[in-house]
Amino acid sequence: MKDETRGQEDAAQDAEACAEALESLDRISLDEIAFDDSDVDVQDEPEAEAQSDDQDADDVEPAEDEADHEDTESEAGNQPESDTGEETVLLNSLPAEDSLTRELPGLGSAPAVDETIAMGDIPLPSVPSAREAEVRHRKMSPKRRNLMVAGVVAVALVAGGAGYAAWNGYQQEQVAAVAANAHTMMSVQIGVHAAGLDCSTGSKIPVQVNGQDSDGSSVSETLYVDEHGRGIKLLPGDYTLSIAASPIAADGTIYTVPTTKTQVTVKSDEQDLSAQATFKLKVPSADTVTDDQIDAAAKYAEEGGASSAAAAKILQQAATARRDAAANAVSASEAQAARDADARHKATNLYQLDIPVEWYGKVATWQNGSTLCIYLAGDSNTPIVTLVAVRDGESFTPDEGDTVLGTANLGNGYTVYASGPVYPYVVPQTINGRAQNPVSTYPMDTAIELVELTTGNRYTYSQIKNVLVGKDGKADAATKLECDYLAQILLPSIKAQD
Repeated sequence: MKDETRGQEDAAQDAEACAEALESLDRISLDEIAFDDSDVDVQDEPEAEAQSDDQDADDVEPAEDEADHEDTESEAGNQPESDTGEETVLLNSLPAEDSLTRELPGLGSAPAVDETIAMGDIPLPSVPSAREAEVRHRKMSPKRRNLMVAGVVAVALVAGGAGYAAWNGYQQEQVAAVAANAHTMMSVQIGVHAAGLDCSTGSKIPVQVNGQDSDGSSVSETLYVDEHGRGIKLLPGDYTLSIAASPIAADGTIYTVPTTKTQVTVKSDEQDLSAQATFKLKVPSADTVTDDQIDAAAKYAEEGGASSAAAAKILQQAATARRDAAANAVSASEAQAARDADARHKATNLYQLDIPVEWYGKVATWQNGSTLCIYLAGDSNTPIVTLVAVRDGESFTPDEGDTVLGTANLGNGYTVYASGPVYPYVVPQTINGRAQNPVSTYPMDTAIELVELTTGNRYTYSQIKNVLVGKDGKADAATKLECDYLAQILLPSIKAQD
């Protein structure tokens, strides 16, 4: 019975020791802080607690405890020496039937019986209550408490110093990054519009850059961008951008160089400056391109706009060939126009005129003295308009079925009268069979062509037939339409003969 009491007290002491160990882990480990008298404080606490425990134990049957203690020592002394020399082995190295058994200490006189120790039989340490924590706090020496406070303050100072060092390091990194960026080339993009330009087959656009970088150094150089405005690399700074010359497209296209200049500020890499710097390169008429424009474009293409000097030479040849072809085409067109104008130009002994361009190739003429008749090509019996010069003061009577469509005063004492059928009225009436004195009857394709020639295609035949003339048979609207058209395209060209 005494042995059991003693064993329970030992287990309680072990549990309390475990609880104190766990509690010390939750606090700041004093071993990590180097204080000179830490060993002394650590040793004081167990002795004080041991004395307190001994005093509590003396209150309950001290005689029995001392007797039990003596008996236990005597019995322990009677144990064979082989027991004390027994080696400690790991549980997993014992046989399966012995791995969880041991001989209980202090029971040498008891029957030799192995008792199985279950994990649940070992008293687990418990968290001390608020009262126990308060008691332990009172038992703690002032010196130990001061050391613990000093440790907490030291840890806080260390943590604060580390935080300040980290922040200071971050600030220094930012300053270093800014300084590094100030000396790092930045890629920027500008806006360009050049129809038909593909820099992979043509040359790039030369951009003149002037300004000052972040180091205070002056900058004056030519950089090249593709059709998307990419390709410029600069140090941070303030610059003025302009287009130095035209690029050359693969087909030889030369562009008109804009004269605008734009100021920009480069701050960061991959900066898009298209909102501040956009250049539009227009395509002029190829025949107007000069040799100087081609030479300038070829110069910049060779210096960096093209992949090689040979490629720049090929582009220059393409530009020259394109310009020459366009100029030749214009010359040929002008020559043909001159021939056409000569063919359209008619003259009598009193006046001269030009057949309207709209009529050219669709009409023919005959003349007799100062009378000139313009008729439908291939049908001399279908006159469109007849021109007659009359001395001022004399009267003029048109042929039967014709109407005076306009006049032109020559200023030399003669006036030219233009007369002819009002085809926008006559043709629909004739086809409908409603004209009382039709000039003639016309096939539909001829009727449409006559209406087009005398109205300039301002109305379709169906519109003239159903709307302009209508069912009432009145020719006023149709007559006015033809008169207005002739007054625009024919009468202004009638001039007195030199």
